[in-house]
Parts: sequence; structure tokens; C-alpha cells
Amino acid sequence: MMIKLLEKLPSAQCPKLIHRVVDGVCGQSGPRRTDYGERWSLTEWVELMNALSSFIRFGVGRGCSDQEIQELLSDLDTARAEALLQCVRSRFDEIRYALVDRTNGISSTQLQDFNWQLKLALSSDKLSALNTPLLNLSLDLKENGIQRLVNIEMNKEELHTLISALEAANKVMLEGIVHPKMKIQGIDKFV
Repeated sequence: MMIKLLEKLPSAQCPKLIHRVVDGVCGQSGPRRTDYGERWSLTEWVELMNALSSFIRFGVGRGCSDQEIQELLSDLDTARAEALLQCVRSRFDEIRYALVDRTNGISSTQLQDFNWQLKLALSSDKLSALNTPLLNLSLDLKENGIQRLVNIEMNKEELHTLISALEAANKVMLEGIVHPKMKIQGIDKFV
């Protein structure tokens, strides 16, 4: 259990170290090994930092409850487990924002706003009586800091295909969220 390496540090100094790890997760400067003397070998330090930051990202990213976090830290002594829990609880929103920002940074294009308009095409140059509903979807995108507008016109079948794809993506996203009563799997690589 890599987080157990935290027990080499006096419990009174744990909150400071954990907050520095959270700083690192949030894109600020993280802790430096030299600030904590020779408590850990270089390998132990890297393993501890990876375990703590992974645990924090996992706990916040999955929306773990206090009880779930305590269960995951059951092998760690109470004072250090409580310090980790208090840090995650007090900086939850900041950590969540950093994780969302990191995820959004994966793609260089972000949706800023959208607008839609329903039209009824009564005729075309090929047919005198068409009576086809069309959806005009306007997407305001930001790509590498530059705003651009994309207009898409869809018929009923294309709209159904888009809605199906969005519903499938939403389902995948929701399945990735752990329900509080569900058993957490995959945490063994952090502890």
C-alpha cells in the first residue's frame, strides 16, 4: 500500500503535505522532497506522490462519500486518514474544477453556446411540394482561443441519429459515475 508510506511523516505534518499534493493536482507547484528531509527514498517519494495524487483524483472524480474514502484508507492510521479526508473535503470544488479543466483541455475545441431553429421546407427547385421539417443547429465553438460559428442543417432522420448518439454518450458518461452504494473497483493500484 503506497499511501502507507505517509506514516513515515509525523501526523502533525501530514495536512501540509497533502495540501501541497492537492496544489499539484490543481496545476500549482506540488511538494518538494527536500522540504521533508530524507524520510523517503527517491523511489518511495515518487510512489507516495503518485499514490496520493491518484487517490485524490479518483476520490473526487468518482464523487466518493466520506465513508467510502475512509473505507479505502482503512489500512492507514486514523490521524493520517482523517487529514487526507479533511483536505479532500475542504478542497473538493477546487480539485473537481481542475479535473474538469484538464479533461476539457484534451480537445482543442469547446462548445460555448448553441441555438436551434426549426424550419419547414415547402418546396425545392426539384419538387414543388416538399413539406419537409428541417432543423438548423448553430454551434458557437471556441478552438484554440478563436471563436467560430458552425451551422448544421438536418432532416428528421439525421436529427434522430444525432439524438441517439448524444444519448449513448450520456449513458456512457453516467455509467462512469460511481453510485454511493456501488462497490469501488480499481482503487487497489493507489493503495
